[in-house]
Amino acid sequence: MSITQQQLLQILPNARPVAGVFVSALNQAMARFDITSPVRQAAFVAQVGHESQHLTKLSESLYYKDAARVAGLFKYGFDLNRNGKVDAAEVADAQAYLRNSEKLANRVYANRMGNGPEASGDGYRYRARGCIGITGRDMYRRCGHALGLPLVDRPELLELPGNAALSAAWFWWDHGLNELADAGAFDSITRVINGGQTGREDRLELWAKAKVALCLPSI
Repeated sequence: MSITQQQLLQILPNARPVAGVFVSALNQAMARFDITSPVRQAAFVAQVGHESQHLTKLSESLYYKDAARVAGLFKYGFDLNRNGKVDAAEVADAQAYLRNSEKLANRVYANRMGNGPEASGDGYRYRARGCIGITGRDMYRRCGHALGLPLVDRPELLELPGNAALSAAWFWWDHGLNELADAGAFDSITRVINGGQTGREDRLELWAKAKVALCLPSI
């Protein structure tokens, strides 16, 4: 089953400037990775819509103005004691990374997910891209292998609509999210994508719209 541009805009009205490009890209990606039932498609489009701000944001910016927010959001980068709490010293540390996306990405994504140290630049090079953020050198390598794309050498390819949709559908399939969608386990899908429940209200609202657009029961 393919979704129409009208259905896509019913779910993601802010996607109007890019809907004509993305409806074809999403349909091709969903067909390739077996996101073919209305149940699966409703969950997928809702999650993709939230993650990409209605298909308008395909690359993580990491531009912040509030040090406390940065330290709280990126505990891997600033919670050096790994105690789950943000103290004054960590907030002060984060201050130096405000209004500088590249510097912040290199700090918070350093030495994990296959990335090198902060000075390597891997954090910014392999920041989240695509309709569901592919993040880190290891994930770029795996995704590139699956899609036949040189993503380690050219990570910016995930900012192209077709590749952004394909990478999201691959992530969905690779993490077993079709099965969770079949079971109606939408919050579990969010947890896999987000690591928690950030944006839950918006995700659920988009899911409700998607079920209406695709003629599914509302419960």
